[in-house]
Amino acid sequence: MDACEALGAKFAFWQTLPLDRDNCPVRGLLDKIGDRWSTLLLCSLAAGPRRFGALHRQIPDISKRMLTQTLRTLEADGLVHRDVQPTVPPSVTYSLTPLGRSFAGPLLGLVEWAETHFPAVRQTRAETKRAA
Repeated sequence: MDACEALGAKFAFWQTLPLDRDNCPVRGLLDKIGDRWSTLLLCSLAAGPRRFGALHRQIPDISKRMLTQTLRTLEADGLVHRDVQPTVPPSVTYSLTPLGRSFAGPLLGLVEWAETHFPAVRQTRAETKRAA
């Protein structure tokens, strides 16, 4: 069975389960990690622990408010660890948890797919826009 058949079969199986939106494992995680900023933050933290300012410098188009909110969500999901050192002012470092590190492989596959196929996607978008 190829990947498309396996994915289609898995989706068909999920439809037989009494899952609502809140209990669906795919929706429950993809809603969080598939947003605009989570993937970039997870990629950044995959290289090693980072302080808030370093994360903001690496992703300069994220607002500080959204950075804070996204880090809190990733922490609540168990993907990111927040380490507060009792200094004045407090020093806070973010890193991936073991669960977050386990997501690096699948995320790398997605990132590599995006790098490989983005030119084709961009071309198709442009053609679709011209045809509209």
